[in-house]
Amino acid sequence: MSEPKRKWLPGINFKQIGLFLAVIGPGIITASVDNDAGGITTYTLAGAHYGYSLLWTLIPIAIVLVIVQEMSARMGVVTGKGLSDLIRENFGLKLTVLLTLVLLVANLGNTMAEFAGVAASMEIFHVSKYIAVPIAAALVWVLVVKGTYSLVEKIFLVASGFYLTYAISGLMANPDWGYVAARTVVPTVNFNPGYLAMVIGLVGATIAPWMQFYIQSSIVDKGIKLSEYRFTKWDVIIGCLVTDIVAFFIIVTCAATIFPSGIAVESAAEAALALVPLAGQYSGWLFAFGLFNASILAASILPLATAYTVCEGMGWDSGIDKKFKDAPHFYTLYTMLIVIGAAIILIPGIPLIEIMVMSQVLNGILLPVILVFVLILINNKKLMGNYTNGKAYNYISWGLTIVMTLLTLAMIVTSVFPDLFG
Repeated sequence: MSEPKRKWLPGINFKQIGLFLAVIGPGIITASVDNDAGGITTYTLAGAHYGYSLLWTLIPIAIVLVIVQEMSARMGVVTGKGLSDLIRENFGLKLTVLLTLVLLVANLGNTMAEFAGVAASMEIFHVSKYIAVPIAAALVWVLVVKGTYSLVEKIFLVASGFYLTYAISGLMANPDWGYVAARTVVPTVNFNPGYLAMVIGLVGATIAPWMQFYIQSSIVDKGIKLSEYRFTKWDVIIGCLVTDIVAFFIIVTCAATIFPSGIAVESAAEAALALVPLAGQYSGWLFAFGLFNASILAASILPLATAYTVCEGMGWDSGIDKKFKDAPHFYTLYTMLIVIGAAIILIPGIPLIEIMVMSQVLNGILLPVILVFVLILINNKKLMGNYTNGKAYNYISWGLTIVMTLLTLAMIVTSVFPDLFG
């Protein structure tokens, strides 16, 4: 009698793994771009100025990210429509136009900030911004305009993987991991105005309005079905956790090296230069490369998210798989945002800090409004059927929205009146 054939690696469902790999992308990419040039600068300053004392904030930040991103992802799968589409259909065209105009201006400022990150990171490698920025802008444009959704998503996922350079930098900094673990799980209470302002900045860097529009639009563009949603949910969770881990290592790297040295840094690029004598040349280079990768990825995604938002809101055709002639508004808007964002960075003496602050203020004004729209829409039975929020989920979501609104208002105040928190 012959022995029964043994299954190769019993217990592993390769069909399920294949489905997961086919579905992942929108959640991981959206969350990764959350760590853009502005976010990396915020985490850098948190570690450089306050050591490990702000690590505990990353736990609630991860929870907030997962909950908000999951709701937008769920709406995209269930309705098959982007967030702008749903706002226009349920709240009218006038309100949609107002929201998209504010988001358009804010995202133009954010796009400029990303190209500023490209310029700053490449100057560390002795490459002039007048060379680096135009080349980066051209590559970003060609990728999206000439590529397909599948190709673009694969490249974005690979770029998201390069955030591991920050983990390597953190390991090279050789911190006291026992002390790091303690500071991560035990909150540090400090009522110093500067510390409170940094907490607000960390939370404010967690969720941006464009993220809710982009993840929903990309899910619709990818054509994810309701039967596949459980994999998309894991895509969202993994993306948020990985993003939080990247932020953790950025703070740890700067807390272990720059904070005890007392070196004053005001940007991620300055931190990369400061790391060279403190943690070695390779650590500094990895930190700078991470900034470049984050900036160029965000410079691709932000204009794309804006083009999706505006076109859906106006009822125009959009999508990476469409040709230029089939979606002229979509590609024209994408092109204009990249060209204007890159060109302004090349103007000598342009006040980049003021531009970044104003874009963050506009984000702050729009974010609470978007969160309210998301919660109203996801609890609409006509839209969501049996996939509305449960009571407990609603309590948590509305509570988070109120907290985020208060913190956002505080962020706006500290941005417009920085002397109050000096």
